[in-house]
Amino acid sequence: MDTSPFALVDWAPLLRLLGLALVLAALPLAWVWLRSGGPGSDPRARLAALTALTLFLTFDLIVFGSFTRLSDSGLGCPDWPGCYGEVSPFGAREQIAAAQAALPSGPVTWSKAWIEMIHRYLAMTVGVLILVMAVATWMWRRRSALPISPWLPTLTLLWVLVQGGFGKFTVTLKLYPAVVTAHLLGGLLLLALLAVQHQAFARQTATYRPLRLPRRLRLGAFAVLGLLVVQIALGGWVSTNYAVLACTGFPQCNGQWWPDMDFAQGFTLLRHLGIAADGSYLAMPALVAIHMVHRLFAVVLVLAASVLVWRLWRCGEPVAQRFGAGLAALMALQVASGLSNVVLGWPLIAALGHSAGAAALVLLMTLLLARSASGAALTAHKVAPVRSGAKRAQRAKRAKGGARAAV
Repeated sequence: MDTSPFALVDWAPLLRLLGLALVLAALPLAWVWLRSGGPGSDPRARLAALTALTLFLTFDLIVFGSFTRLSDSGLGCPDWPGCYGEVSPFGAREQIAAAQAALPSGPVTWSKAWIEMIHRYLAMTVGVLILVMAVATWMWRRRSALPISPWLPTLTLLWVLVQGGFGKFTVTLKLYPAVVTAHLLGGLLLLALLAVQHQAFARQTATYRPLRLPRRLRLGAFAVLGLLVVQIALGGWVSTNYAVLACTGFPQCNGQWWPDMDFAQGFTLLRHLGIAADGSYLAMPALVAIHMVHRLFAVVLVLAASVLVWRLWRCGEPVAQRFGAGLAALMALQVASGLSNVVLGWPLIAALGHSAGAAALVLLMTLLLARSASGAALTAHKVAPVRSGAKRAQRAKRAKGGARAAV
């Protein structure tokens, strides 16, 4: 019997699932059509509304994906893309009932199957919307002055396909930690790409105010975003290895300031869930190492974000101050939800809030950098003519002085 990951992929229901995705995507597309004014409306207004809606649904998809993982529903349907070869759990009720009867607390139950499939339905809907966005951008690029290059939506579409591959291997490789973590980071990258597109359309509105930040402050924001991505990757590694409760108590871990840790085993990337690289079960010191690295790096991120908040507030720009206030609030919520996971024993609401807060931080930092990039472009555009004018005045002054000397 072939037990390879590819043997678990049932392609039979794929066309039916794609048809269902088109039906599900028809509702938000109709909303965009009506909101943008229907036939004859400005293509930019339609794309702006579609981008905003897709961004919202992508954020929901990331949060629901976290709920799928946290509720142990990632294998609620153990094949892909359907559920036991069916479009919905309704068609697989017998297989689900048999699996649940054999192992009542196992990965396959009626509720977990529905959670997993709803996550897939939402992912397919987002994929269809991004496909429509990419096609529409290429169609309208010659008929209307669009604020974005069609290559950006095309890149977003290609990344959605990559995310689909991560989703498949998450199931077929039985929650392989490296794949699950990559799937999380890929979802956040998709969110960032859509945020950049949304900001490009926002610049066309009358209420838009560009954000001019000093170069060093922008570099500091990039650094904080980089630290945030590393911390999210560490958090994903904690979650996918179920290492949240490896440390009890705070600020100490299991009553110690520096407990026994196995970093080499804990951060071996190419291994299956709960299994060490040598095939043995993952030991507790490895889980403690995973947890402690995430906890310690959180201190680095909080300090860096605090400096950025202070600098944004001091720059005197109202838009920057609002971004700083938002960053401070989200960081405070992240610290509170992270501590709740440890102190209260990983309650679902705190864990879900922690995942949603991470996505919100990525969204906020991406919007901050995208908005400051537009401000930097405007500043460069204004400075260039001034400099060229100054140079012309200097040349004229030198020419006038030379003429006087000749006389």
